[in-house]
Amino acid sequence: MDLSDAVIVNSSRLKSVVWNDFDRVKKGDTCVAVCRHCKKKLSGSSTSGTSHLRNHLIRCQRRSNHGIPQYIAAREKKKERTLALANLNLDQEQRKDEMLSLANVRFEQEQHMKDELVNGGTGSFDQRRSQFDLARMIILHGYPLAMVEHFGFRVFVKNMQPLFELVTFSKAEADCIEIYMKEKQKVNEVLDKLPGKISLTAELWAAYGDVEYLCLTAHYIDESWLLKKMVLNFSLVDPSHTEDMRSDVIMTCLMDWDIDRKLFSMTFDSCSTNDNIVFKIRDRLSQNRFLYCNGQFFDVRCVANVINLMVQDALEALSDVTNKIRESIQHFKSTQAMQAKFNEVAEEVKVQSQKSLCLDNSLRWNSTYIMLEVALEYREAFSLLQENDPVYTMCPSDTEWERVSVVTSFLKLFVEVTNVLTKCKSPTANIYFPELCDIHLQLIEWCQNSDHCISSLASKMRNKFEEYWERCSSGLAVAAILDPRFKMKLVEYYYPQIYGSSASERVDDVFHCVKELYNEHSICSPLASLDQGLSWQVGGSSPASRDRLMGFDKYLHETAHGEGMKSDLDKYLEEPLFPRNVDFNILNWWKVHTPRYPILSMMARNVLAVPMSKFTSEFAFNTGGRVLRRNWSSLSPQTVQALVCSQDWIRNELES
Repeated sequence: MDLSDAVIVNSSRLKSVVWNDFDRVKKGDTCVAVCRHCKKKLSGSSTSGTSHLRNHLIRCQRRSNHGIPQYIAAREKKKERTLALANLNLDQEQRKDEMLSLANVRFEQEQHMKDELVNGGTGSFDQRRSQFDLARMIILHGYPLAMVEHFGFRVFVKNMQPLFELVTFSKAEADCIEIYMKEKQKVNEVLDKLPGKISLTAELWAAYGDVEYLCLTAHYIDESWLLKKMVLNFSLVDPSHTEDMRSDVIMTCLMDWDIDRKLFSMTFDSCSTNDNIVFKIRDRLSQNRFLYCNGQFFDVRCVANVINLMVQDALEALSDVTNKIRESIQHFKSTQAMQAKFNEVAEEVKVQSQKSLCLDNSLRWNSTYIMLEVALEYREAFSLLQENDPVYTMCPSDTEWERVSVVTSFLKLFVEVTNVLTKCKSPTANIYFPELCDIHLQLIEWCQNSDHCISSLASKMRNKFEEYWERCSSGLAVAAILDPRFKMKLVEYYYPQIYGSSASERVDDVFHCVKELYNEHSICSPLASLDQGLSWQVGGSSPASRDRLMGFDKYLHETAHGEGMKSDLDKYLEEPLFPRNVDFNILNWWKVHTPRYPILSMMARNVLAVPMSKFTSEFAFNTGGRVLRRNWSSLSPQTVQALVCSQDWIRNELES
């Protein structure tokens, strides 16, 4: 049929969206629909309908790059036209037919695409990639590996993607381990390129079946001056293992990751069993001269753990009274009538509190503090109810209420300090010193309480704290000195309050620690490589000769100041303090000032990354330890390590 003299009909008047892909051409009394993509001619008569046109669009090769989106766009365009012509009386039934026609087109198009996929069309399905997607999902969200064999999951996957070949438990496990090995290689490369040292935390996790895992986590400041951490090992340990065996497990981890020479410190719980572990690891690393200052800054104990130990002392001393308060709250919250009676009495004695009585969670000590704090506000109501209610006999005495008040003030301080230390987005080591100095001063004051029970409790807590303080105060002070808002001034402010007449001697000790640590960083700095090279030439090229002259290198740096040369440390300490403000970012400050203090910034990178506490806000108030999820506890130790480590690495990657 020759259409050279035919007339194209305005398609905007046609109701079906199919006409967006056809021109309706009229010659005489005959109408033809011409495909705009392949120019094929089909019947365009109004009596022919549009089904044959839709079927053609599904098969049209030249239209293969368009698909469903154009129909969605056409529908939106149609909707806009409908709104613009809202004053016209449109045929509602015809619009309904049009929507049904559109749905049919979309269904037929999707079916056609699926048929092409099954028949080896242009689409592709990657079975291996999908398997790894499944394994990564299991790792990331902590799902049980057995889910791949659950009936409901298999039905869901088959309906979602019939081409996916369902995997077995063992295959999913193998995929997870393969992901772990690939991710481990990435972590190895990161650790190998780090500009500074690494600090580790060691933490025991409980698992179902009375077994334990030792989790080792690396903390460091990267080349962009961002504080980072990542789990390195999650190893099964026998509770009966000796300290020697556990220290061997840690040393094996260090050498496996090749970070034994990069270690700066390790953070453990304040437990005497850890003392021998620390001693053995520090001794082995010190023999190879891997640690600064002969390991003086290597042994760090967890701040949150020390606070928790003092809290447990406080709660134990108050346990009888706490039980009375807990039973009292249960009594008055047992029925609505009892609750109403309690509220009536509270109004009578003019209790001003807007808080409601609450019971605590025995696994979170801050909830016990909240329970006691609120109960204290209703103290008079409890006392009056005991006078008028013969059934209620568990009200604390006046002396007990006074002790609750004092001990609750202890707990309040511990809650506030824990919140400051764990809710910081970047918990660098400098934030701990002032908080712990305040605890130290409060413990001194509490020990002077006239109530023997309170003073005895305070002395017990103080003994625990001072054992920690003697071990870690130098590191805490050095970190505070590296904060440009404080420098030596913060130490000089707190130490007279803590040590009295011996404060100046203690301040001198801290300054000596800072200077010694700086000198060792100066020797190891690339800026000192020329001096080291000369010393090697004088003494010979063997490692033994180099080691013998390390003392000479140290002497040169220590005497440089006397010869009129100012070190980074001297310049830093002489300059005015940086103003204190809430938006201060210490890592950004050191990043900006690295060119000015090249050696001191290297020291700051190592010191500020030390994890003074290993607890996050989620676990800081827990009275128990970390527990491995139940659905992973029954797996082999190798698989557990692969899942826990790779979960941490993948999450870090997603957050970065």
